Amino acid sequence: MRVYLPATLAMIQELVTADGARFLPLGGTGFAVTPALREAYTSGDDEELGEVALREAARASLRLLSDDESGLPARRVVVVADADAAVRPDLDDAVVRVAGGVATGDIVAVHVDGGAAESAVQAAVKAVDAADLGDEDAELTIGDVEDHDLGWYATQELPFLLELL
Repeated sequence: MRVYLPATLAMIQELVTADGARFLPLGGTGFAVTPALREAYTSGDDEELGEVALREAARASLRLLSDDESGLPARRVVVVADADAAVRPDLDDAVVRVAGGVATGDIVAVHVDGGAAESAVQAAVKAVDAADLGDEDAELTIGDVEDHDLGWYATQELPFLLELL
């Protein structure tokens, strides 16, 4: 199953420096095109629904950034991998659990915000909890960061990405 795993640059740095390691999403939480997600949308192919799961993972990345004290730039990060995952029907439609992490060889790509999104990401990190509770102004702040597209990086490009930060 294609899974979208929320992350931070610090998590990517740890993955790159730990040769042959597994990527361990916090709590095993990820997002995917699940039967419940397909049912929630009246139209859309797997690619379009994959974009929905990617956006959900990017929003979850904002929550991870609220605890990030690495000193690295504030950027949303989503690790895309092919992995076994169990659907979590007790949570949102796209939520899955990945047990035991993901082997680096199963990582397909990593999506990361560009530098232009940094101030919007910082504002969204402060607003994400309020947005989840229905605050309309906070939801607009989240919308501002979602206006920024995430860049696509192959796994072999990650050391260079981190070096350029």
